[in-house]
Amino acid sequence: MLRMFFAALAGGLFGAGLLVSGMVDTVKVQGWLDVFGAWDPTLAFVMGGAIIPMAIAWRVAARRKLSGLGTPIPSPSVQKLDPNLIAGSILFGAGWGLVGLCPGPALAASTINGLSGVIFILAMLAAMITLPALRRAFASTGKTAWTSAR
Repeated sequence: MLRMFFAALAGGLFGAGLLVSGMVDTVKVQGWLDVFGAWDPTLAFVMGGAIIPMAIAWRVAARRKLSGLGTPIPSPSVQKLDPNLIAGSILFGAGWGLVGLCPGPALAASTINGLSGVIFILAMLAAMITLPALRRAFASTGKTAWTSAR
């Protein structure tokens, strides 16, 4: 029960941070990404406000065996570049640049951006549902980088 409370608290803080920072405002996000046009550098403070505390938290966690709730802290996974990571990064970046939303802010924005936010969420869910079938289809041909997909 305590774990669910802290998960809800963290999710609430994350959502509040998205709202306060302007990350749910697609115009602001697209302004951040438009470095050769009307660039809006204010989201750099949001990134700094996220990266700095997380860098400290990772240092602290690296020295501990158990979390504050008593559960084991898993060891870091092996980091490797594979076709799935590269393709996912490209799709994520393209979607973020075109629409001005990524999954977390999209959920928050769906409540305030009306129909456009809901359409984005539905399109994202459709892609998530469709992807496994596409991976199987590409893997069966044996001609693409998707063969390493699970």
